[in-house]
Amino acid sequence: MNPKMGLIIGVLGLIFLAALLFSGAEGATHNYYWVVEETNFTKLCTTSTILTVNGSFPGPEIHARKGDTIFVTVQNDGPYGITIHWHGVRMPRNPWSDGPEYITQCPIKSGRNFTQEINLSTEEGTLWWHAHSDWSRATVHGAIKVFPANGTSYPYDEPDEDHTIILSSWYKSNVMDVLKEALSTGRDTNASDAYTINGEPGDLYDCSNETMYSLSVEAGKTYLLRIVNCILNEEMFLVIANHNMTVVGSDGAYLKPFSTDFLFIAPGQTMDVLLTANQKASYYYMVLSPFLDTDSSYDNTTSRALIKYRGNYTTPTNQVSTPVFPNISDSKSAQDFVVRLRSLGDAHHPINVPQNVTNKYFITVAVNLLACAPNATNCTVNGTNKLAASLNNNSFVTPSTALLQQYYENNFKLNGIVDKLPNKPPTRFNYTTALNMSVYTSQGTRVITLDYGDTVEIVFQGTNIGATQNHPMHLHGYSFYLLGMGPGDFDCGTDPRRFNLVDPPEVNTIAVPRKGWAAIRFIADNPGVWFMHCHFERHTIWGMSTVIIVKNGDTNETSILPPPSYMPPCS
Repeated sequence: MNPKMGLIIGVLGLIFLAALLFSGAEGATHNYYWVVEETNFTKLCTTSTILTVNGSFPGPEIHARKGDTIFVTVQNDGPYGITIHWHGVRMPRNPWSDGPEYITQCPIKSGRNFTQEINLSTEEGTLWWHAHSDWSRATVHGAIKVFPANGTSYPYDEPDEDHTIILSSWYKSNVMDVLKEALSTGRDTNASDAYTINGEPGDLYDCSNETMYSLSVEAGKTYLLRIVNCILNEEMFLVIANHNMTVVGSDGAYLKPFSTDFLFIAPGQTMDVLLTANQKASYYYMVLSPFLDTDSSYDNTTSRALIKYRGNYTTPTNQVSTPVFPNISDSKSAQDFVVRLRSLGDAHHPINVPQNVTNKYFITVAVNLLACAPNATNCTVNGTNKLAASLNNNSFVTPSTALLQQYYENNFKLNGIVDKLPNKPPTRFNYTTALNMSVYTSQGTRVITLDYGDTVEIVFQGTNIGATQNHPMHLHGYSFYLLGMGPGDFDCGTDPRRFNLVDPPEVNTIAVPRKGWAAIRFIADNPGVWFMHCHFERHTIWGMSTVIIVKNGDTNETSILPPPSYMPPCS
């Protein structure tokens, strides 16, 4: 027997035994064995070596039902450490398998493996997984399809087919080299060379016409499209020529259905949409184009795929229908789309919006500068500075040892481990109009701490500091309710009166509008150490993040589970 195959069989056997012994879930158990490895792909006339899972880009899908438990053994055969995060999975009481490097675990070293337990609870719809170390998620990512539990069904007519649409960034260069260059110079990161739809750039790019992704449809049938934005640094518009889409879910939760001729989707978000093939049999373009109302650098290219009707007809050559979509800086269309998201909130899919808030946070988000020490080598912005980003004027410093491990080994005490992130910015100012505020920020490992059962409201406030733009904020371990958003400075007197407390969408990632605000609420009922950050990768590496630590409750059932027998070592 091949030694590597013997190892795989042995590991799978151990996973199965662990599932029988330790899984308390009532649903089914699924086991996966993944190998992280370098693989060559040729795109845009260039062969690039990228990091993959099981040699595929995008990576393999996970299929499960609501309430199931999934064990994934990640074997790292790549050249550097890796972690995997299960984006949007609540992971009740189990932050040990959540994945962000140096927050819940240290990277899996090259040549080692780590088995992660993914516990599905309330999630239903489309989520995704991705690397959460350095910039590896550029190519290490894939979908998680969570089907209704046995004996239940979709809250809409069952579609005829189900397809995943993964949106990704593509770099000709090694993405780790792109990251290293940015960190070594203190400057902005290079933009990607293309966007891809299910791994293919489409016919507007060089050497890409023959490999363009196409979806075959039959007239009269309805298709569930599970759309995942894995792109590193841009929010996107997606349009299908001559076809409306019906949005039915986002971030693993159902929505009140609504029809739209375009999608606005931020990095980290998923959208479940129904597409009915109700047009004349022909070819129609699916078009992916960036949204960016800022002066920052970005990838200003367009990716296309094809919707191809089945049947006998004259194949179009130069007359493929192309859609009209919002322009690149159309913030009104973007925000109008978000406002239409409403929770389904029926008897089978209830929601629980906190009405009385015990903890309120007002958090400014900004792109900043850090002053450099004399003779520093990574300070090429204006000669003496490097780029940074902040929440409440703190640029997060990632610890060198996993924060969860420190917290657990310190008997769930925070003394000497972290500092407190203030619940409001240190200085009040006119956040979206002030021109004389300093662009500089401070650094520290500052976190938010909550008692079990706290009800929490966070208002994210975009500012006029630095390069202003939208910020897709994501919270691990929780879905939260998006109560509202608006332009300008948040008015604590009038804006809360406009909050949607009846059927706000339950999501895990929101796009905080440029020079505007967004308000969320959730109940702190999942103890653990949970990362909260902007899902633009460049903003995360610059420090636009923090950690929310939810303390244990009074019982075993409201406390963090003990760690697995093996965690990747930090040294």
